[in-house]
Amino acid sequence: MNTVIPALSDFLDLQYVTAEQFWGLLRLARELKDERQRLGQNAPILAGKALALIFQKPSLRTRVSFEMGMVQLGGHAFYISPQEVGLGTRESVADVARVLSGYCDGIMARVFDHNHVLQLAQSATVPVINGLSDFSHPCQALADLFTVWEQAGRLQGLTLAYVGDGSNNVATSLIMAASKVGMKVRVIAPAGYLPDPALVAESGILVTSDLEGVAGVDVLYTDVWTSMGQEAEREARLRVFPPYQINRELVARTGNPDLLVMHCLPAHRGEEITDAVADGPNSVLFPQAHNRMHAQKALLAHLIANIPLK
Repeated sequence: MNTVIPALSDFLDLQYVTAEQFWGLLRLARELKDERQRLGQNAPILAGKALALIFQKPSLRTRVSFEMGMVQLGGHAFYISPQEVGLGTRESVADVARVLSGYCDGIMARVFDHNHVLQLAQSATVPVINGLSDFSHPCQALADLFTVWEQAGRLQGLTLAYVGDGSNNVATSLIMAASKVGMKVRVIAPAGYLPDPALVAESGILVTSDLEGVAGVDVLYTDVWTSMGQEAEREARLRVFPPYQINRELVARTGNPDLLVMHCLPAHRGEEITDAVADGPNSVLFPQAHNRMHAQKALLAHLIANIPLK
């Protein structure tokens, strides 16, 4: 007898998602991707449905993957620029949530302040999805582990090394996601750029500044050294991070010919990753980017069309 997996009402942060729910989303993403590849289309399960896309930060992958995900499932998405909303300034977050709940069937928000996502969910009567906040990037982590699962055929027992700014939102969500699927994580970062100690204690990950930590890993992951909103720190960061660049030498130090190299993009090529690696035989950067759409279609199917997780 199959166990019923409780439904999600929102997708705000992976600390609110159980291992069973996370695996259910991965399986649903695979089902939707397989359907699209096999039939050339998905069933229009979101016909007549609309998703509001609130953006405080610019994006290529987040905007297009959500818009195309809605289109492929038969629905519609509409972009709302920072100037149109002024989230928390021109209009209160609660009022925005209440207004959009009367117009659409879901809200995706890409914001600076994680509290804005939480406030939207508190006041909205439709599902809210965190498309990125200063604290976490759960959609990215879902797509990332879907990519590893697809490429390696398993997740349990694999080891991922995150190299770079271990304190950022992508690293935070990867740590949370890996703990749900039996993956090990090593964060390799300079002092001052390490993950939250509470998260480290809870997840039991290895944190080090020693690049020897890449030895034997299955996945090598990096992100930009200076994220949006940190531009004033760029010069200081450029003095600290160069030893942590993912280049051919670092790839060779893993000793794994089947290594997967990942980056959430956009990449500052020549900084955190070289062209030779980003475009090399171990790179899955673009399958990873494409899987944002498939992973998010699983979220949309579950949250808006009420497709159950199994």
